[in-house]
Amino acid sequence: MANSNSRTKSAAARIQSATAKVNAGATPKKSFASRAQSTSAKNSSKGGK
Repeated sequence: MANSNSRTKSAAARIQSATAKVNAGATPKKSFASRAQSTSAKNSSKGGK
């Protein structure tokens, strides 16, 4: 499941980058981007599940 996990991290990074560009470099708390990043980190620590 390493490929699935890698894509999740990559997707979260793209979402966070796009959000930061719109918000003058900041990622607001409780934004979709911060939740996506948090979820990908949790998935990574669980081995992709």
